[in-house]
Amino acid sequence: MTLLDGKTLSLEIREEIRKKIEKRKAEDKAIPCLATILVGLDPASETYVKMKVKACEQAGMKSIRRDLPESTTTAELLEEIQRLNANPDVHGILLQHPVPEQIDERACFDAIAIDKDVDGVTTQGYGLMSFGLPSYPSCTPAGIMRMMSHYGIETEGKHAVVVGRSAILGRPLAALLIQANATVTVCHSRTKDLPSHLASADLVFAACGKPNFVQGDWLKEGCVVIDAGYNKGNIGDADFESCSKKASAITPVPGGVGPMTIAMLLSHTLQSAEGRDVSLV
Repeated sequence: MTLLDGKTLSLEIREEIRKKIEKRKAEDKAIPCLATILVGLDPASETYVKMKVKACEQAGMKSIRRDLPESTTTAELLEEIQRLNANPDVHGILLQHPVPEQIDERACFDAIAIDKDVDGVTTQGYGLMSFGLPSYPSCTPAGIMRMMSHYGIETEGKHAVVVGRSAILGRPLAALLIQANATVTVCHSRTKDLPSHLASADLVFAACGKPNFVQGDWLKEGCVVIDAGYNKGNIGDADFESCSKKASAITPVPGGVGPMTIAMLLSHTLQSAEGRDVSLV
């Protein structure tokens, strides 16, 4: 059984990014800049934003942080996003999810300029990605695809089952897998007899937000398990102990998919700064 080490791979990617930025500095080119927007005082969101700002610093990137009060309105948030859209020194914009309930989150996501949507959250970006056109995919799905490529995990002709259908994980991941010629089944809370779907899966993606949900006795012998969940207590969406007994390869939690998300965010920001066409992972 192979343990898919996303932490080590992400560090390698981040080091490559750092070297490219050092080269840009030496050539007096624009330094990539990521702007993060945090609305309110959610502790988990505060932690995530700090991690992303620190990752930028370690890579030699610039970062702009905008902290807005809990009382912020949709109109006020849209104004802030438009200011960042208009700033030529900003190459990527990240609006931390979730925002307070009075804000129209989808309207604010979609206000992000498509060329600065490095987190892959806009409706336009999702549509482009689904059609295989240049775009920045959502970072977690992009990280998963990069990890599978690194470890030589084949997707063409394989049966992939995605457990979860969120707008930033399950659905874009399914689209990327289709682009990679997998046969894809998307399961969710209304799916009947989930174990029967997983029993024939070559590739299993746990992305439902339920700790230890996917069980090993549901799985096909020798399948690959990618656990994209992260729950309180460093617990994934797949039961690692039972799933690792059936899987030929599996991601740990933590240290699997999570670090790849930030690596892809930095990679997309660098691509935006380079001003080149982007392609699907």
